[in-house]
Amino acid sequence: MKTVKLIALISMFFSIILSLSFIDKDCDKKNNSFLNSSNNIKVAYFASGCFWCVEAIFESIIGVEEAVSGYAGGHTKKPTYQKIGTGSTGHSETVAVYYDAKKVSFQTLVDVYYGSHNPTTKNGQHPDYGSQYRSIAFYNTSKEKEVIERTIKKLNKEVYKGKIVTEVIKFTKFYPAEAYHQNYERLHPENGYVKNVSIPRLNKFKRKFPELLKKR
Repeated sequence: MKTVKLIALISMFFSIILSLSFIDKDCDKKNNSFLNSSNNIKVAYFASGCFWCVEAIFESIIGVEEAVSGYAGGHTKKPTYQKIGTGSTGHSETVAVYYDAKKVSFQTLVDVYYGSHNPTTKNGQHPDYGSQYRSIAFYNTSKEKEVIERTIKKLNKEVYKGKIVTEVIKFTKFYPAEAYHQNYERLHPENGYVKNVSIPRLNKFKRKFPELLKKR
């Protein structure tokens, strides 16, 4: 029995390695299909703590076609979950949000972003801390930068008393995370972290923005 179990474990290990070796190609192909399917589809990038939570939040929004967990904002090529966990890659857990610009605006996505995390916490969102969990709003165009900066200015004045620490960074490169991270909240509802952190964070957001939610 021990030999059979060992063989099974070895086989599973190599299957995982094989699947991870193709994750970049698979995600790139899938993501390009969204961009090519309609002239209305655009992509925005946001980092605000654990990407399991952030992905679930954006996927609940009307007009969002897909959200993909990954890494951005750093200097290391082809980062992995293990590498960014050291805090040495410069990357933050980031979500690529594919959205229909005719159904939801970039401004609304920015409002969702700031309405679903604490932008005054440096290098983390409770209970996760480290540079890989820092708050970053990426922009692709000067117009998007203006939207982000205008929103920060407004919130700093009306809500956060000048304490927002979100980095506003020009987008350069997004690396899709490993396959097992995608749709994690939806696929693993019994996971302890999901039950105690991801789902409560998602539900808190839903109560705050009921008018933006997709009908189930």
